[in-house]
Amino acid sequence: MSATITIRIDEKLKRQSEQVFDDMGLSMTAAFTIFAKTVVRMGKIPFEIASDPFYSEANQERLRKSIADLNAGKGKAHELIEA
Repeated sequence: MSATITIRIDEKLKRQSEQVFDDMGLSMTAAFTIFAKTVVRMGKIPFEIASDPFYSEANQERLRKSIADLNAGKGKAHELIEA
């Protein structure tokens, strides 16, 4: 017995992933079925998911404050340094 799943995904991402799956000889359905079976077998998402600390609320607040300080004539702008 089959079931239908409806998901929303960015159109460009959908096209890009369909191309990759097609290159592998897989349909979108087959690829997502493989993903779901792997999740069930492993009991977890089969790859690491990590947050980017740049987007943390603390860092975003620091950036907003720095921008406000620069706009108010406070603070100091720095040149980019190549590492």
